[in-house]
Amino acid sequence: MGIGTAVILGSGTSNGVPMLGHVYPPGYLDNPKNHRRRASILLQGPTGNLLIDCPPELRLQLTDAGIYDIEAVLISHTHADHVMGMDDLRSICMVTGKPITVYARSDHQVDIKRIFEYAFREFPPGVVVPRFDLIEVPELLNVGGMEIRTFVVDHGKMKVVGVRVNDFAYITDVSYIPPEAEELLYGLDAFVVDGVRYKPHPNHFNFDQALECIAKLKPKRAYLTHLSHDYDHDVTRRNLPDGVDLAYDGLEIAF
Repeated sequence: MGIGTAVILGSGTSNGVPMLGHVYPPGYLDNPKNHRRRASILLQGPTGNLLIDCPPELRLQLTDAGIYDIEAVLISHTHADHVMGMDDLRSICMVTGKPITVYARSDHQVDIKRIFEYAFREFPPGVVVPRFDLIEVPELLNVGGMEIRTFVVDHGKMKVVGVRVNDFAYITDVSYIPPEAEELLYGLDAFVVDGVRYKPHPNHFNFDQALECIAKLKPKRAYLTHLSHDYDHDVTRRNLPDGVDLAYDGLEIAF
């Protein structure tokens, strides 16, 4: 029985699409599904929600999706395209008068405190900054009426947090899934996974590696995300295996 919805707020790689400095072929940008903000996702449960990652376009992502409140945030890792929108959370703090609960690994917390050091300082009345209540990521996370299992995968030398809730799983940036994480990824109805580009990449699954992973895990449905401009949405999806599709900004997946 479904309990919630995953909303793909951003399906793009670290440059976003369209990428600055790149000239696109005629017609490519006419398709709104070829416009990709940096990767993030919202898990909407029966009593609240969990935002996974805070890319630079976070304000636009949340306003476009009609999201006015955030119960908690999970940071998968602290590369720029996943955290540089955290300052936008100060608007939520202004409304609630409370810090945002942010789940992050201890090594990622060090980065957050370095990047947003002002969020942990005192200021005179009238000066508003984001406030983060940093909490170590537990193996089981209860947010919004959802029981969310977390696990860790490799993104080159960096560790990245993935999630499973019910029969839905999401893994952004990944180059290797350890056996203990892989065990949690069987029996899925829907799986969203990194497939950054066609050429091999040292820190990401490329197209072929993502398809190999999907073929091994055998989810009922799978979606590639963290996509570069290699992918022309309508052209690519015509040649994908059955049950595999491209994610796009605004895609909703029930779980």
